[in-house]
Amino acid sequence: MGIVFENVHDLDLRETLDCGQCFRWKEQTDGSFAGVVRGKAARVSMDGDRLIIDGADEADRSLWHDYFDLGLDYSEVKRELSAIHPTLAEAARYAPGIRILDQEPFEALISFIISQNNNIKRITGIVERLCVNFGEPIIGTNGDASRIRYAFSTVERLAALSPDDLAPIRAGFRHRYIIDAARKVADGTVVLESLRTLPYDEARAALMQITGVGVKVADCVLLYGLHRLDGFPLDVWMKRAMAVLFPGLEPKAFGRYAGIAQQYIFHYSRTHQDLFL
Repeated sequence: MGIVFENVHDLDLRETLDCGQCFRWKEQTDGSFAGVVRGKAARVSMDGDRLIIDGADEADRSLWHDYFDLGLDYSEVKRELSAIHPTLAEAARYAPGIRILDQEPFEALISFIISQNNNIKRITGIVERLCVNFGEPIIGTNGDASRIRYAFSTVERLAALSPDDLAPIRAGFRHRYIIDAARKVADGTVVLESLRTLPYDEARAALMQITGVGVKVADCVLLYGLHRLDGFPLDVWMKRAMAVLFPGLEPKAFGRYAGIAQQYIFHYSRTHQDLFL
């Protein structure tokens, strides 16, 4: 069982799945990645320009097509961004295989609440413990009947818990933020799908009704969970990168694909740290 997408360009799985926009993929010894998307477990790999989704059902082709943003011509995006600034053109050439994933919004919300003052390894561990303790098991995935993986916890499951119930995931002060987020989504205070089309500032403000969600987390959720490609999350590192590489330039200068530009800049910056000495 599996799905193959032909003629896939501008996709590097390591650059895309290990850049800090998602936390449920693990690289395997053969270079493939095993993970779970919207309750579907699979192993993904590239063979030339073929994207192979092992363990996926053909009925879910559109899910995987959208997840990897295969409907967007990233070559054209790079051309558009490269015309804006020569340094952005260099960054785009340096990491040509990064794509913005179209993740499940609630998973992105909780994941980026967990990401606050954290590193990727620890975020990944907390997210995994959250799924193991509060998600539904997915049995016999990726052709291995002995392997159990877990779907991301549902809104309803988390909304029924208290912060103390989250002790097994070891996320510290973030426990109460996670529960507040789940409850506000469950009771309709925050309607995540509506944020796809709201004016950007209104969508950000809606997310910031959740305890512990500031501008940066809200921007991450909008970009990575709601595919708002004009979003541009700014953490301390990105603020420094903007000041050094693009002095006097605001993120809005990068236009409708600012979020893709952000990923190129972030990747370029963290692999060229000598620029910031």
